[in-house]
Amino acid sequence: MAFYVNVPKDLSRVKNKVAFNLTKRQIICFGIAAAVGFPFYFLTRGLIGNSNAATAMVMLMVPAFVFAMYERDGLPLEKVLGNYIRVKYLRPQIRRYETTNMAEQESAKTASPEKGGTRRGKKQQ
Repeated sequence: MAFYVNVPKDLSRVKNKVAFNLTKRQIICFGIAAAVGFPFYFLTRGLIGNSNAATAMVMLMVPAFVFAMYERDGLPLEKVLGNYIRVKYLRPQIRRYETTNMAEQESAKTASPEKGGTRRGKKQQ
């Protein structure tokens, strides 16, 4: 009896799974979410009630989950956001097309030649 295993053609998209079928990046992000969310819930459930504390905990944990799971064109969320900020805010929106006019440069050189002028052709001795 033969067993077949599907092997993807593009091996660069294959990610190494560390534990529980999660990557190291996902485990770190989930750990950060748990480190922020659970203490908040246990410290605030007596003050604002269980349902409000649970809702606030989920709201605090969602950004870490998004950073763990979101990927666009093979880029994680922080690189996508960095590219967006760089293009939208840090670089100029309108880029001018500027060229150097070689004819103007040549006419400026011939109008005021250096002392002794320019020699064209063969060098004389």
